[in-house]
Amino acid sequence: MTEDVLIYEKRGQIAYITMNRPEARNAINPEMMVRLAEAWLDYAADDDLRVAVLTGAGDKAFCAGADLKRLIPLMTGARQPEDEWDNKLRSDPSLGQTALLRGYDLYKPVVSAINGHCLAAGTEILQATDIRIASDTAQIGMQEVARGIVPAGGGLARLPRQVPYAKAMEILLVGQSISADEARLCGLVNYVVPDAELMDKADEFAQKIAANGPLAVRKAKEAVLRASGLSLEEAYAVENEIIPEVMRSEDAREGPLAFMQKRPPQFKGR
Repeated sequence: MTEDVLIYEKRGQIAYITMNRPEARNAINPEMMVRLAEAWLDYAADDDLRVAVLTGAGDKAFCAGADLKRLIPLMTGARQPEDEWDNKLRSDPSLGQTALLRGYDLYKPVVSAINGHCLAAGTEILQATDIRIASDTAQIGMQEVARGIVPAGGGLARLPRQVPYAKAMEILLVGQSISADEARLCGLVNYVVPDAELMDKADEFAQKIAANGPLAVRKAKEAVLRASGLSLEEAYAVENEIIPEVMRSEDAREGPLAFMQKRPPQFKGR
């Protein structure tokens, strides 16, 4: 994968995914959409990777949303495909869904480092991440209605499940951004830190997650995603399916043994 509109790096057990169009505030164009989908698929398939960190290049924006000149006209039919990325996206609509982790079940964890503006589709992909660290200059919002369109990347379904109803409707219907502190207060992000500390904080969480049992981490996230919206009894059934898979694993024996022997565990993910 070339270091073009998306940078995808593997450092040990951590994948780093950087949306790399700082001149356009990392707005998602067709090429970035396709490459982002490819990155998630590779991350999911690589057994050596335990956690991913998602961020944007530069200091102005995490992601300003969909590219209004390139991506949205292609999606509405106002612009016909012009290159290989346009054609890939038009021929396989699932790539767009996978890119925004909408309808694609990624059970490996994702930490987001929100630098600057996080708007529209940027906020939608934010909602698909698990641990969210924002810089104190970040602005978060979904402005689609101001453009006469609606969120198409999962925001309508996910946002009211992640923050209180009234705040979700304010974000969706008013179309104005909120500060990082306000996002933290309503539970949309975990922590707000100074710009200079953003990646260090994201790395801190990524390292902590990578040190845990990878099978246990994946199955915990799987259980949460699959149980979302179910009745309590149905959610218990998902738990009952997940628990024995983990408890019969080598990692489940290694963890307590390492604790008793006062040494770091050597987890294998099986």
